[in-house]
Amino acid sequence: MISDIHHIQIQTILVACPNWVGDVVMATPTFECIRQNYPTARIIGLIRKYAGGVVEDGPWFNDLIEMNDKTLRGLFKASQRLRRLAPDLAFVLPHSFRSALIARLGGVKKIYGYRRNGRSLLMSGGPRPLRQNKRIIPIPMVDYYLEICRRLNLVVPMQTRPRLFFSDSVRKKGNQLLERYGIAKEDTVIGMNPGARFGSSKCWPAAHFARLAELLAKRWNCKILLFIGPGEENIGNNIVTLSGAKIINTGPDRVDLALLKPLIQRCRLLVTNDTGPRHYGVAFDIPVVVIMGPTDPRYTDRNLEKTIVLRRELDCTPCHHKKCSLDHSCMAGITPDEVLNAIEQLLKELS
Repeated sequence: MISDIHHIQIQTILVACPNWVGDVVMATPTFECIRQNYPTARIIGLIRKYAGGVVEDGPWFNDLIEMNDKTLRGLFKASQRLRRLAPDLAFVLPHSFRSALIARLGGVKKIYGYRRNGRSLLMSGGPRPLRQNKRIIPIPMVDYYLEICRRLNLVVPMQTRPRLFFSDSVRKKGNQLLERYGIAKEDTVIGMNPGARFGSSKCWPAAHFARLAELLAKRWNCKILLFIGPGEENIGNNIVTLSGAKIINTGPDRVDLALLKPLIQRCRLLVTNDTGPRHYGVAFDIPVVVIMGPTDPRYTDRNLEKTIVLRRELDCTPCHHKKCSLDHSCMAGITPDEVLNAIEQLLKELS
């Protein structure tokens, strides 16, 4: 166990946030743990620009720094800014060598994170990932990030469910958008999230989403809210064109990750690929049905009390490839009727 950080005065802390939206949400219990253990410290979040809206309005960070470590210029720019802020301590949550290098070049005195990917010499300490036959054993990311805190002898809260926050102004914008969509307070709203920033391998076919919308509208006479992110416009348009149901497509409104929070919170249920917004559903405690194909379910196997994960166990799964080189049967083989049955089962269990 590491205890030397308890013998130095901690005034400023850097937290390098994960890169993927879902991982950022799953890291919020770690953010909360750090804040609770250092209530008077100035905590700075280092985060990619597109993910800033996820942690916006949360109680964890005093400041956010946008990070672009894909270029040398971006890396050194972030490092220079850190030098001016002079953090005493850094928690580096991403796995990359670059994320640790930024903290080291930024002059951080103590740097903790996973010792992997050849960056141990840059770290002051931290855990190593569990391995079997030299391969890393997948564990839930909520636990994975919190293990850094445990290794530092920090007090880890009993409650490790992700949480998200949004301001009154964001809530107002969300309500205005819902009103424009014709969604009233008494309406049942079911959200569908058909995209995936990771790649097409995570995407359930547009025709399946289109058919599911028809089944949902017939079964519950509900409003279907289609969440479409940047670059996913064609997916949204295809679903709307193929479906006989009336679907509200958020794509033209370019809903960002901050505004997405009140919209997902408004849903009675969320049907989604295994991508960032599924974790919004968990954070807001709404029922979620996840259609999963190429990814390993062990990474997200926490806080599933209101979640059903549908997946097919095939010889090629989980592959973690961004694009499928075969027939994509891990996703395409899951039918709209199966998803509808899972929705009915989940809602029955929760009623």
